[in-house]
Amino acid sequence: MIRFTHVSKLYPKGGPALDDVSFHVNRGEFVFLTGPSGAGKSTILKLVYVDQRPSQGEVRIAGQSSVTLTGSAVPKLRRRLGVVFQDFRLLEDRTAEQNVAFALEVIGTPQDAIGPKVARVLTQVGLAGKATALPHELSGGEQQRVAIARALVNDPLVLLADEPTGNLDDRATRGIFQLLRDINATGTAVLMATHDLATVRANPYRTLEMNRGKLVYDSASEHPAAADEFDAPVPDASETPQ
Repeated sequence: MIRFTHVSKLYPKGGPALDDVSFHVNRGEFVFLTGPSGAGKSTILKLVYVDQRPSQGEVRIAGQSSVTLTGSAVPKLRRRLGVVFQDFRLLEDRTAEQNVAFALEVIGTPQDAIGPKVARVLTQVGLAGKATALPHELSGGEQQRVAIARALVNDPLVLLADEPTGNLDDRATRGIFQLLRDINATGTAVLMATHDLATVRANPYRTLEMNRGKLVYDSASEHPAAADEFDAPVPDASETPQ
């Protein structure tokens, strides 16, 4: 689903953010991305959702290559990715359901299809009863659930989570992590950047550890998964006959 091949990312006013990084994430896999601040975790996520391009090497997402992907094709690819941030990034003047609906409105989803989709994902994240609440009326954990619902509403192949529990207390952290596990169990791949080593150590999922822009540890390196699905483009659900 995601493949990095000898990827480096250089910034003009700094050192290398990534230095010759190679790894792959299988369809439906749950992967932790760990390492200290500045290790390159966020840069990896930005390259996956094509907020940036690599300086060297290739990033492939659902069969699309950073080498050949045109700018006009980026929005279509992003519809197949869900992204969750530490700071929620909700629209403060919109309700929970309106925040989720906005992700559908901006891509031109028919109005009569928006309501059922929003209701489905709010139920999935346990917020059906808070649909009309504004962000300031929700706890931090509830706001993050709204953000996750927004990321899920387009039925993404991959959910990218950048420190999704970084601003939450222990109880909310456990709830959000369980939600991510539940999402993964439905077949969605999850790539979660986190500093929470206690959560990483307590769970059997694969771990990629970054340090100073280098991939220094991959817990799956002794048992690499077969690379059978990375290079073939994944059919777009919107183009698949029903």
